[in-house]
Amino acid sequence: MLTVHGIAVPLASDEVSPVIWQALTSGCYEAKEAKWVFKAVRPNDRVLELGAGIGVITSLIAKIPGVQVWSFEANPSTAALAQRVISANSVGNVVLSQGLLAAGEPHTIPFYVRKDLWMSSMDKNQGPYEREISLTSTNIDDFIAHHAINILVMDIEGAEQDLLCKSELAGIDRVFLELHDHLYGLSGIREITQALAAKGFAYDPRGSYGACVLFAKEQGLRDYEPEAF
Repeated sequence: MLTVHGIAVPLASDEVSPVIWQALTSGCYEAKEAKWVFKAVRPNDRVLELGAGIGVITSLIAKIPGVQVWSFEANPSTAALAQRVISANSVGNVVLSQGLLAAGEPHTIPFYVRKDLWMSSMDKNQGPYEREISLTSTNIDDFIAHHAINILVMDIEGAEQDLLCKSELAGIDRVFLELHDHLYGLSGIREITQALAAKGFAYDPRGSYGACVLFAKEQGLRDYEPEAF
């Protein structure tokens, strides 16, 4: 069985695109996230993951002691693959749902399914797509409150801009996400950063690397931590 970042991946080459399969077999699939998510998620966290993909990062998070994970994947076929990966890794602390969360009242959102699963998104203009599906959103702030979530992990192909700017995120201590500057430019990153700062978050350089960034609400001084190269 294929293993990626220590996670069993019971998938065959004909179940994903050649691009995704190459990334899986070479070990570069979500490699930055696989390393840096451990700087964000801590033992006993209650984690909300948006954009589960095939469940590799989900399974890594679930192996952190004491965590509980609620994970969402919008693409139905990708969610089915993720469920297989999660089940293969014997993690019983994950609730995986096919669907999406958004700010505000539930509403219908178009979602564009693409050959390379990590390109599927709510953005019609992101590139050619195989089909369009309609999904009804669930209010993210209600979900966070109901499940006492304290950390948000997300890789949702540009939809983070609207979600982070419009949601309240009450009770969230940390937000770990992948930025997509090719979709909304530095102006979008500025908007995200300002919106999170207004909610009490700060960019955390100790949990960030390139486009994978951590925002946190920690207060007070920190001990010096030498950089690791």
